[in-house]
Amino acid sequence: MMGTLPLQGLASGTTGCCMTGYQPPTALPRALLERADVRAALSAHDFGAVFALARAEAGISYASIAAECDMKPERVGVLARGRGSVTTFDKIARIVDALRVPGRMVGLAPRDWEAPVDEPHRYLPAPDVDGRALPRRRFLKSSAAAGLVVSLPELARIPSGGRVSRHLPDRLRERTARLRRLDDVLGGGDTYRVYLGEYERTRALLRDASYTEDTGRALLSVLAEQAQQAGWAAFDNGSHADAQSLYEASHQAAAEAGDAALAGNALAFLAYQTVNGDQQAGVEIAARSCATAGPGAAAGVRALLYERLAWACAVAGRASDTEHALEAAAAALGDADGQPQPDWVAWVDETELQIMTGRCWAELRRPLRAVPVLEDALAHYDDAHARDKSLYLSWLADSYVTAGEVEQAAAVTGRALDLAAGVASVRPRARLAPVLRQLEEHQALPDVAATLDKARALA
Repeated sequence: MMGTLPLQGLASGTTGCCMTGYQPPTALPRALLERADVRAALSAHDFGAVFALARAEAGISYASIAAECDMKPERVGVLARGRGSVTTFDKIARIVDALRVPGRMVGLAPRDWEAPVDEPHRYLPAPDVDGRALPRRRFLKSSAAAGLVVSLPELARIPSGGRVSRHLPDRLRERTARLRRLDDVLGGGDTYRVYLGEYERTRALLRDASYTEDTGRALLSVLAEQAQQAGWAAFDNGSHADAQSLYEASHQAAAEAGDAALAGNALAFLAYQTVNGDQQAGVEIAARSCATAGPGAAAGVRALLYERLAWACAVAGRASDTEHALEAAAAALGDADGQPQPDWVAWVDETELQIMTGRCWAELRRPLRAVPVLEDALAHYDDAHARDKSLYLSWLADSYVTAGEVEQAAAVTGRALDLAAGVASVRPRARLAPVLRQLEEHQALPDVAATLDKARALA
């Protein structure tokens, strides 16, 4: 059959810059690029060393580098002196394009100026990860993590009207799972366009290619998963209208595919977003998400959906319903017993449930319950997950304020601010804002004053 999908159109973004036919003045000489020390610096994404070598060995001024790379000259100088680092994909792409560094030397796909790309449905290489967490600030400086960007082989392009192989949905699902690992270390500001591009390309396949009915359903299921991934990144980036549109598109695609688990998860995402503005509607949508997935869903799926129901109930101030939902989530996790789970719930475990439990009690203003649970869970929660840990610490800080432990709240808030610095997500600072406002009432205390100064410096 020919695929048709009546979903809302979304403008997809692109990364990098097309510079075909243009030779920027900062281009590094080939002889310098081939030197061992330069290659080592590029492999480690140590652009400070690269900038210093460019000036010393090629006579390229910091002002010239700054102009081409859209950076302040003083920032280039600071990096060249070994202070700070470049940690966002867009900035790395801009630097390597300006310096004319081949993509393979920094773990990126070939740049547009190396080999122009004109195929409308060409799949970009995707991340390859082995599940190991990497500290966010070392993530893009690690050659192993650089493999996240390029290590999967390209998927064969499907020309308009071409036939989709029955194996392609499985390959796309694996690709989506690997791309999902980016969310462990990067915020939605860095991942949204990547995830949205994947969603748009799969939607184009459904619209333009031909496939069997079974393959079409499988593609719709993948599309639903990709829409949720892109919607989550949009939400994390503060683009709430885009997030809602993607969650709704995901629910429609999952329903058409007959994928009850993904349809339920799409509703859970909508509930998580809705409950902040309409508590009753958020609880109702969260309850419907659990019913949609049903008792036959995988244990991890049921645990995740009950967790989100618990959160919606907590925001709505329904303590008893919150406790019942948390108990249902714990029971679902206990049913897992080594059974296969969808990759999109792989992060749901006992620690995650413990953190959600603490968050719920914090939201219900029950600090005596929230603090010990959050303290215990976060004591062994890796700083590599900087965005998430800073968010979770915000609930701990909030609970300390509620309990009257102001100085302890200030210490936890300072830790959260450190972790959130540089994360491309609007949520940590938004979560910390009310805590900081409460701390301002106690700014005469030295520890509180220090944390407030840090917040202003990082703003």
